[in-house]
Amino acid sequence: MTGYYILIGAILLVSWYVSNKLKSKFKKYSKIQLQNGMTGAEIARKMLEDHHIHDVKVISTPGQLTDHYHPTKKTVNLSESVYNQRNAAAAAVAAHEVGHAVQHAKAYSWLEMRSQLVPIVSVASQWSQWVIFGGLILMTMVSVGVGQMVLLAGIIMFGLGTLFSFITLPVEYDASNRALAWMKDHAIVNQEEYKMSEDSLKWAARTYVVAAIGSLATLLYFLSIYLGRD
Repeated sequence: MTGYYILIGAILLVSWYVSNKLKSKFKKYSKIQLQNGMTGAEIARKMLEDHHIHDVKVISTPGQLTDHYHPTKKTVNLSESVYNQRNAAAAAVAAHEVGHAVQHAKAYSWLEMRSQLVPIVSVASQWSQWVIFGGLILMTMVSVGVGQMVLLAGIIMFGLGTLFSFITLPVEYDASNRALAWMKDHAIVNQEEYKMSEDSLKWAARTYVVAAIGSLATLLYFLSIYLGRD
């Protein structure tokens, strides 16, 4: 299991770096007030209006970086620091989350695929590592054959989570592209503010990339054990 701990350590280190970089970017850009004086909530509502989406509400949610779009409730949930603030970081996040609402309204295929996987993945992700470790224990203490079957079941469950993380990538990048294009086309931000918004969304997207690569690396590691190549 030494290889597993080294792998997890490396993934956590890269994840920590990207996460801290993202927070520092948002902290920096949160100090730059928008020239148009609009709050994140106002920007979100305008983007919805410009896309003729009238059945989605913009609401405030507690916490930091807790912003998300809820497709079932049809709500754009903005953290307090985004909902009320008038800066480049808030503008980027608000528009990005509305980008998901636009995807939903236009039946964007990758978003629909991800939504269909949510119920399955939520269960599989919760139990996959327990099943995997159970299989490893059975392989060493009871029976290699039985342990391998349990291990394979866990790997398949974990694989669903990995698939979900990769399907999430085009969803997130597309939402950011929609947000940036709208902000530019409608002159919501000036050139300098646009660059800040773009940089903020790039680092936010990288957190998903790291998560996907980390999940794939872990999946391949467990698969190598199943194949007897550890």
